[in-house]
Amino acid sequence: MPEFNPPHVKSLAIVNLEKLVGGPRDSALLRFSLGNEYLKGGDPASAAAHLREAVRRDPGYSAAWKLLGRALNESGAAREALEAYREGMRVAEAKGDKQAAKEMAVFARRLERAQADDDGPEKQQC
Repeated sequence: MPEFNPPHVKSLAIVNLEKLVGGPRDSALLRFSLGNEYLKGGDPASAAAHLREAVRRDPGYSAAWKLLGRALNESGAAREALEAYREGMRVAEAKGDKQAAKEMAVFARRLERAQADDDGPEKQQC
């Protein structure tokens, strides 16, 4: 049976992880974990905030870039999501993380196509 997480309800994992924020164990990994938990809990905006902090702390964290792109897209910030995926691809390629780079390239192409559809002739005339 799938787990039900009502939107914006903090799980026990989130509560416990948030206790570590601002302390000596605050790190990119902690922020990534919080972002992941918020995303699972249906709060992509909070997820994006923690994932932005994760990549600020460790700009080479390709998994955080990938999850940031997803969180931004789910929160309605498609253009920012595309930027996150593109930066994540650069980071992943520089690290030799080919699988992550390929995954982000797929997600970026989907967003580019969606944006191209949204910017069709009728919208360009406005």
